[in-house]
Amino acid sequence: MKEKHILVVLPHPDDEAFGLAGTLAMHIDHGTPVTYACLTLGEMGRNMGVPPFANRVTLPQIRKQELERSCEAIGITDLRMLGFHDKTIEFEEPAVLDKYMDALLEELEPSLVVTFYPGYAVHADHNATGAAVMRAIKKLPEANRPRIYALAFANNSEQEIGKPDVVVDVRPYIEQKVASLMAHRSQFQMPELVGDKPKITNKIIERFGYERFWTYSV
Repeated sequence: MKEKHILVVLPHPDDEAFGLAGTLAMHIDHGTPVTYACLTLGEMGRNMGVPPFANRVTLPQIRKQELERSCEAIGITDLRMLGFHDKTIEFEEPAVLDKYMDALLEELEPSLVVTFYPGYAVHADHNATGAAVMRAIKKLPEANRPRIYALAFANNSEQEIGKPDVVVDVRPYIEQKVASLMAHRSQFQMPELVGDKPKITNKIIERFGYERFWTYSV
């Protein structure tokens, strides 16, 4: 199914790489425009690279550059950096977050929105971001609401909300996904993915070859 426009709303650089880089690359390949709204620069991230090449001062700019490289690898040309501070999304006034979400939905009129499943995404920023997106979509007339693909990875996800109902085979786009992962050098390392020419092994394909989503109803 070709989408009219996909809006991705996530709080941190690298959130896109793990959960949906392959799916986005597939849709872009099929001609669907994608907008990625990233709320923060992940400036409070604990990882500084292996061996360390960042510090608390330089990390925000490094992660910004990594995010841009990841989007380039996926094929995303419309990246919005919203300027919130890492690890504070849960403390933001709902009205402030909602203003941004409302504006994006009004401007883009997406047919599909991808974000985190509130309550099942482990990190407080993830859950707060997902909740803001759901609030904004719920305000739309029912006929105008986009479909929602939600990412969940809490240990109790499947026990409480069931198995993901959307499973995307992204093996044809594994190179783009690996390039997206590799872009986030400060946060992610795998021995197979070190160097300019990563070895896309069966282990890599098994781990990253499928992406899973829950269709969320507001």
